Amino acid sequence: MAVINRIAGFAEEMAGWRRHLHMHPELCLECHETAAFVVDRLREFGVDRIETGIATSGVVAVIEGRGPGPVTGLRADMDALPMEEASGAIWASKVPGRMHACGHDGHTAMLLGAAKYLCETRNFSGRVVLIFQPAEETIGGGRIMVEEGIMDRFGIEEVYALHTDPFGDAGEFRTCAGPIMAAADEFTITVRGKGGHAAYPHDCADPIPCALAIGQALQTIVARNVDPLGALVVSLTMVQGGSAYNVIPGEVSLGGTVRSFTPEVRDMAERRITEIVAGQAAAYGVAADLDYRRNYPATVNHDVPTAFAVDVARAVSGQVVDDLPPEMGAEDFSYMLEARPGAFLFLGQGKGPSVHHPAFDFNDAVAPVGASFFARVIEKRHG
Repeated sequence: MAVINRIAGFAEEMAGWRRHLHMHPELCLECHETAAFVVDRLREFGVDRIETGIATSGVVAVIEGRGPGPVTGLRADMDALPMEEASGAIWASKVPGRMHACGHDGHTAMLLGAAKYLCETRNFSGRVVLIFQPAEETIGGGRIMVEEGIMDRFGIEEVYALHTDPFGDAGEFRTCAGPIMAAADEFTITVRGKGGHAAYPHDCADPIPCALAIGQALQTIVARNVDPLGALVVSLTMVQGGSAYNVIPGEVSLGGTVRSFTPEVRDMAERRITEIVAGQAAAYGVAADLDYRRNYPATVNHDVPTAFAVDVARAVSGQVVDDLPPEMGAEDFSYMLEARPGAFLFLGQGKGPSVHHPAFDFNDAVAPVGASFFARVIEKRHG
């Protein structure tokens, strides 16, 4: 494994940064202490420009090379999750109800490691733009940073990101060209009837049969409206209604998620849910409203940057999978890949508890691999 020697030399320092961040997790856009820690490190390294407060607590920093050349963005997310930690690590979260259960502490440490090396060596032309982003887990800090103009303001031409992977061997890169993660939408359906005594249903307009029919019909979208070789998930995850055995409620709500990879399938799923809700409400003589929310788009890797990233990964690690089947999880780096060409890769940390599990912890041993990948992307693209 061709980890850069200088980066391997400060592996313990990266582990220290990561464990500090792990002990002090922050949520959503409110990653102010994390951002301050990042800024302190960047100033120590000698980056040429730092801009803070993007998407509330995001940080963008610039490292200038030795002359004119390309401009490449490297992104790390910083936010944690609202859950209790059960890792047992001595550096476990000190904040009740919060933990770094998705490896964003590791992503930040790896990008800091690459920044330190690139500031020391400056063995590249052009400009590196370091993007430290909040709110990946919630409202899409990546979207907000793009909307606030970072791509144009900093002249970013291509953009790259890594995500820790507890399903891959330590040091193994996994990616693919085209869609790698799904679009994620949410829906809430509210069925309204007329409640009353359960002994006198004829005096009511019961919303429950309609809600049940909607729930069953939603499953036909995948079974009967999508090519069997296509990919779509429609999951009904919440059903709420009623509070007593002898009372027919006046209202029932349903909620769930839709995952897809193409705009065409995404549009079809929304259209069919809309039609099912309206049709079933009419059939059962009740009213029904649909609130359909399009969240993160599909994360789609661009062909040429992905091939380049795969070559870089092979130079850093002997373990590379370049035909990873797309996953139904979602990622707000998708907004950056809509704005600019680039690639998203998974970096294996060894098989263990999954991300979003209370026992998850980032494997510090792979941080030099990720930092070396980021650094080599710059040196090879800007050489």
